[in-house]
Amino acid sequence: MKADSTRSCCSDSCCSPETDAVVTKEVEETVRERVREGYGKIARDAGASSCCGPSNGGGGCCGAVALSPNDVARAVGYSETEIGAIPEGANMGLSCGNPTAIASLRPGEVVLDLGSGGGFDCFIAGPKVGAKGRVIGVDMTPDMLSKARRNLAAYREQSGLDNVEFRLGEIEALPVADASVDVVISNCVINLSPDKPRVWREIARVLKPGGRVAVSDLALLKPLPGSVKDDLEALIGCIAGASLVEDVRRIAEAAGLTQVVLKSKPAYIEAMVSAQDPLFRKITAGLPTGATPGEYVTSLDVTARKSVGG
Repeated sequence: MKADSTRSCCSDSCCSPETDAVVTKEVEETVRERVREGYGKIARDAGASSCCGPSNGGGGCCGAVALSPNDVARAVGYSETEIGAIPEGANMGLSCGNPTAIASLRPGEVVLDLGSGGGFDCFIAGPKVGAKGRVIGVDMTPDMLSKARRNLAAYREQSGLDNVEFRLGEIEALPVADASVDVVISNCVINLSPDKPRVWREIARVLKPGGRVAVSDLALLKPLPGSVKDDLEALIGCIAGASLVEDVRRIAEAAGLTQVVLKSKPAYIEAMVSAQDPLFRKITAGLPTGATPGEYVTSLDVTARKSVGG
């Protein structure tokens, strides 16, 4: 399938609504379907396009068209060893952070990856939890799921492990039992959800008492100027739908999680701007004179725990 240079998954308003907006079921399904279509296209094109337009060999969550998938991975903190150890094609440049680095994974743990895509973070987490551990990837896009499952054979051969599986499902309704997971990870996915509070409630539901969260996502440091946000809503759901940083904390705590720690990591945005990414050039052009995207958007590491009595 050839990438369409005139349209993207986000050109038909696949953006997410505001965190606190009243969202109808119809709007939720429209958002979800647009995202599913866009990420299905990424999986089929296998690196030929990002979620928001054609790319030159790679792309970040929302349009990192100037960098290769490995360049994006390096920019957000993955080591050469991690990049080199995964099956070819599992890294599609869709990261905005490295959740496995902040998860402190231990042998024997059960890990759940929300929006697992081609399996990149699952295949990195697998060796960390070892033969007695388990990694479950959940993705709502059948094409992504097929790609991840095709990568399993190479993972098993390279690692000698058979501890990773992939399930079809939505992150707002996880196909995972209550209190069955030690660690939930996610990489640049929750910002795409039209119902973020429900996602965080699902995270709390599936975690064991004392379980923890390690999420990398895009968030807003301050509200976008109206003209930029209006433009982004027709262009990129990934940023237009992102929550304010403090809203992330509020939503996670409202879901019942504790010890919520938020850490802004500007490297991803800086890399996109330095690479003269077309999307970020467009954002810059719509900001007040002298302002930069990094003043508004950040890659955010989120860690939290479910209380032992939860």
